[in-house]
Order: sequence, then structure tokens, then C-alpha cells
Amino acid sequence: MHDDHTFLLYAVIFLAATVFMVPLSKRARLGAVLGYLVAGVIIGPQALGLVADPELVLTFSEIGVVMLLFLLGLELSPQRLWIMRRLLFGLGASQMGLTTALLAGAGLLMGLPLTAAVIAGFGLALSSTAFGVQILSERSELTADHGRASFGVFLFQDLVAVPVLALIPLLAAGEVVQASRPAWQSIGIVIGSILAVVIAGRYLLRPVFRVVAATKLVEVFTATSLLVVLGTALLMQKAGLSMGLGAFLAGVLLADSEYRHELESHIEPFKGLLLGLFFMGVGMNLDLALLAAKPLLVIALVLGVLSLQVSVMWAVGRAFHYSNRASLLLAALLASGGEFAFVVFATAEKSKLLDPDLAGLLNLVVALAMALTPMLVLGLAAMTDRHARKAEPERPFDEMPDERVEVVIAGFGRFGQIPGRVLAAQKIPYTVIEPSSEQVDFSRRFGSKLYYGDPARPEILRAARVGEAKVLILALEDPEHSVRVARVVRRLYPKLRILARARNRQHAFKLMDLGIETVIRETLHSSLVVTRQLLEELGLDAATAADRIERFVAFDEQLMQEQHLVYDDESAIIQGAEQSRKDLEALFEAGSSGYRER
Repeated sequence: MHDDHTFLLYAVIFLAATVFMVPLSKRARLGAVLGYLVAGVIIGPQALGLVADPELVLTFSEIGVVMLLFLLGLELSPQRLWIMRRLLFGLGASQMGLTTALLAGAGLLMGLPLTAAVIAGFGLALSSTAFGVQILSERSELTADHGRASFGVFLFQDLVAVPVLALIPLLAAGEVVQASRPAWQSIGIVIGSILAVVIAGRYLLRPVFRVVAATKLVEVFTATSLLVVLGTALLMQKAGLSMGLGAFLAGVLLADSEYRHELESHIEPFKGLLLGLFFMGVGMNLDLALLAAKPLLVIALVLGVLSLQVSVMWAVGRAFHYSNRASLLLAALLASGGEFAFVVFATAEKSKLLDPDLAGLLNLVVALAMALTPMLVLGLAAMTDRHARKAEPERPFDEMPDERVEVVIAGFGRFGQIPGRVLAAQKIPYTVIEPSSEQVDFSRRFGSKLYYGDPARPEILRAARVGEAKVLILALEDPEHSVRVARVVRRLYPKLRILARARNRQHAFKLMDLGIETVIRETLHSSLVVTRQLLEELGLDAATAADRIERFVAFDEQLMQEQHLVYDDESAIIQGAEQSRKDLEALFEAGSSGYRER
């Protein structure tokens, strides 16, 4: 198809495939990535043949990977990269070194030349940043232990892939690949290009964005954002490096700028569409004929690579003190083949270090491994969750210290850590009981002193000498677990003073049923601070705004007591809510006359 309507036809085909397959894949909880891959296979030349030139599509859609790396760079700063050095050069280097060595050794045993075995091992050891981040984002696990760890390994792989791609042509025999310039000149161009991006990002980009932002034209800012991403990618490509490296460096250099969030909002839509197109391009380029001709070989290689990747990453995760579940999920995420592998194999094939048949086989293995990754993550997550529900705790509870303390904190998440830090700063003795082993391990890495145990179990409470403490802070995340602990503590230590965190009003009412008088709703006070600031922004003076907030707090506390008596009766709650709105309006009308318009 070479008529004037080809581009429009291709656009309709890609959009229709996306709209049809991605929702189906998401509905099956297999992730959007697998939906894009299957869509690519269906519209590709080996199925319906709706797209005649998948290579061109894949080349164009690599811009989506470039934009992804730019956005990843925006999430980092040089300071954060230094903070992540343990993940980058510890976890990441261990995974890449061990996996590459084992896969290269397997290649040698299969009869590959040393150089080809090392290149194949390195390419197969790479993981997909795009796949991994997409899966973590869909599962809301980017901030989980395995999410942070996998991001560090992804980043290390992206960084180490750049020099490897630059070195591959140098590994070729001199009579096969004639260098167009001396090696020292090539190295100088590489270093000069990187320095140019760093200097421009540090001293030129911010003034440029400042001038563009002053125009207040959204389309000009969008054009400037795309120019920065594609310009740095082009510069790196001309220097013989990865396009993604330039975009990533530009993102890192702009991570601390005042335009970071605006850049994200302008680039994100383009990244999402082009990344989806990239995944469809991968699906269209799968050599299904090779799979049909040699199914046992291909399946054995895919399963072998996945098994080795999972085993190595699980062992590395456990060696770095991650829990069994976090290590398994980390291993599943990193088992997938990476998009950089396609580039590595193509570069090696061009340099005559891999023959075309071997390169095609390796590309098929990587693509199938990528396709299986969402199902591997889903399966391992279900298995570990089921095991956690059935089995006893993954490890025995910690022994509690045999010492009297003034305060016991049950739960050391985002709520419980604040009183713990204040008590520690004042050297007031306290004990923390945390029911999540992952949270215990995570907090201990930052020097916190806490003990793994379930505060709902009487023997744990006795071992922690809760009955001798002055106060128990009940700061657990799960409302049902919190109520169970409150019930046990009230039964064993009826006179103990309890300060309880409540996730919402229903949780607060259940705690109040147990006679706990001090119940703190977790978002109430921060919401009051925002509301007071809002009233001042609308024209109220500080004293009037503070008075309004005090009136509201007193009113809401009284309303809580009244609703507690009928909270099981939904109709009474609804009727009372309507009346409370009228009462609150009357209360405010009795005060000052209103805000001054600005």
C-alpha cells in the first residue's frame, strides 16, 4: 500500500487494535503490555497482514522508549542517583553479572563462539524497563520493596547497555568491520556528546524554558519539550550511542527544575501512545514461522532463560535481605526480555558477530519472554499471596525486650513513625510492634528499632510488657486488624490509656464501641490545615479563619458522638447528615458575615 491514504489507514488499524485488545487484556488482569503484543501479532504480516512494513513501525515507535527514559530521568536527580547507589551497583550489578555469566556459559556449551555467547548472554540478561514499569504502575506497586528494587536494576541495565552497545563494533574482527575513524576519535566524540548534553542541560535548558513559559502558549511549550527529548536523542544517535541515554540525561538534569511537572504532563500523552505502538511493533516482528518450525527448541530456550533469570534474581534478592515474596516478584519482573536486547542483537548482527539465524532466534526468545512476563508476575503474586494466607508467618516473631517502657506503638507505617521519631528525639523509652515483616525490614534499614509480631496476640502484648506502659498508640493500617487489637488490649488491660488511629468514621465508631475515648482520624488534621489556608486565600483574615475551623471541629466532634449512637442505622445517618448541614450553616451565620472578595 503506497497511496496517499496509507498513513491514515495505518493509524486507524493501530487505534482499532488498541481499543479492542488492550481492554480485553486488562480485563483478564494480564496488563496492557500483553494486549499491545497480541494486537501486534494479529495485525502483523504473519496473521492478518494489515501492516506491510512492521520494521518501519518499530523504528518509529522507538521514540516512545526514548520518551519513557526521559520521564524516568525526570523522576531522578543526581542526589537521588547517589542515594540509589546500593540498588544500582549492588543489586543491579549482581543480577547482570551473574545472569550474563551463566547464560554465556550455556551458550559456550551449545557451541557458540565466545564473543557470540557473551553478546547473547548479555542481551538475554537485560530486562524491559517499559514492561516492568508499566506492570508495576498497573498494580500500584512502584513504591513497594520489589518495585523500588526492580526500578534500580532497570536503571542499572539501561546505563550499562549504553557502553556495551558502543563496544560491540570494536569486538568485531578488523577485516570484517572497517572503522570509519580512529578509536580515540570515537571515544572523544562520545565523551564530547555526553558533556554537551550535561552542560546544555545545566546552563541552557532552564533559561530556554523560562522564555518559552513566559509566552503562555501551551503548544509552544509542548514543542519545546519534544525538541529537547528528540534533539538529545538525535545527538546521541549521531555519536553512536543509545538515543535513550541522551533523553535520560536531559531528564535527570531537569529533575530539580521548576518545570519538571509541566514537562511530565506534556510528554506523557506522546509517551503512552508511542510506547503502545512500540509494543505492537515487537508483536508484529515475532518470527512465528521459526516457532512453528522449531517449537521444542524455542520453548526450551524461553523456559530455560526464564527459569535461570528467576532463580538468579530470587537468590540475589534474598542475599540483599528482601523477603521471599518481594524476591519472587522482583525475579518475575526482571525475567522478561528487554527492548535493548533487540538493539544489542541488531548491532551485533550488523557487525557480523551474530549470524542472522541466531539473531532471529534470540529476538523470538526475548519477545516470547516479554509476552509471558505479565502472566509470570500474576502467577507468582497469586502463589505467594495464597501461601501467605495459608501458612504460618514467614519467619518467627521477634523476641520482645524484657524492659519496661512508657509507650508501646502498634504499627510503624506512615502514621506510627511520626510519634516514634518524636519519642526517640526526646529519649523517651518505647517499643514498636509491627505485624508486617517487610515493613520491619524496610524500617530497620533506616536505623529504626522495632519488633516483628502481631499485637492482636496476647502473648506478644505480654512479652512487650504492654500492661506496664503508660500509653498504647494504635496505628495499624488495616481497620479490622486495629479493632481486633483494641478488643484484646481492652480485655487484658482495661485501664491502659489508648490513642487510636482511625481510617474513617466507621472505623472510629467501632473503636468508640470498645470504650476508646481518644480516636484520631488520620486525615482530619491535615484537611483542617488546608481548609484554614483556603479560607484565608478566599479573603478571611487569619483570626476569622481560625475561629471558623475551631467552630467546625467542635461541631464535628459533637456530631461524631451523636452519630455513634445510630451508626448502624443508615437511614438515621443520612437524615442526620442533612440536618447537620443546616446546623453548620446556622453556626457559621452566627459568626462573622463572610469573606472579603479579592
